[in-house]
Amino acid sequence: MSELERIEQTENPNTKKSLREAFETLGITEGMVVIVHSSLSSLGWVCGGPVTVIQALMEVVGKEGTIVMPTQTADNTDPSGWQNPPVPQEWWPIIREEMPAYDPLVTPTRGMGKIAEVFRTMPDVKRSLHPIYSFAAWGKHADYIVSEQPLESGFGPESPLGKMYELDGSILLIGASHDSNTSLHLAEHAIPGRNKVQKGVAMTENGQRVWKTYEEIEYDSDVFEEIGRAFEEAQPIQSTVIGKATCKLLKQRPIIDFAREYFNQKQE
Repeated sequence: MSELERIEQTENPNTKKSLREAFETLGITEGMVVIVHSSLSSLGWVCGGPVTVIQALMEVVGKEGTIVMPTQTADNTDPSGWQNPPVPQEWWPIIREEMPAYDPLVTPTRGMGKIAEVFRTMPDVKRSLHPIYSFAAWGKHADYIVSEQPLESGFGPESPLGKMYELDGSILLIGASHDSNTSLHLAEHAIPGRNKVQKGVAMTENGQRVWKTYEEIEYDSDVFEEIGRAFEEAQPIQSTVIGKATCKLLKQRPIIDFAREYFNQKQE
């Protein structure tokens, strides 16, 4: 959607004040630990763009709160698995040899949206070291949340998602559906005998750029929307329209526990 189309479809401009009030009405409170999945364009026209959205969230949760966003880098993966778009097979060894190593201060996000991309660059925002599944965090628990993220378990119990589970965090979906709900990947680690796949990344090891291969469970978000719908039918959540976007706020633990049960039932 172009900016002109967003303007034409927006009755009143979204501002920091209006967004702050809307987030508070939705149920976001001071001191909350919240992971945010967002689509800027879904809000309609925003005065100040992604910076305004981020600042509004920061003001609502305050210094005692914590904001987390996924800052994944799906282009720093083995090119043999690329589908959107694929690249010629003869390019694969060149990419493995030449892809720049992941740098939490420099490497841009891919497919995470404008809000997450701006968020990772803001003052006092910390970013985890995982070369594919990084997260950025700001606030009271930021250092703890990004402090550890095992390469072979990017969305596992010791990842930022696992730490948010320990902290009893919340999930905020701004114009995003459950198929973007990264927290559900944590539930996949509870699936017995989950298939593992080999992955490859460009990263820094002992001060040198290397192409690292490792094994990790095969993540699959195809059923996330189905899980999200079933969860909302079983446990109503807070939902409202902010600007033009449907926004949802829910606790992280209950939906992860629900997803674990869902996966276990599928295994039976």
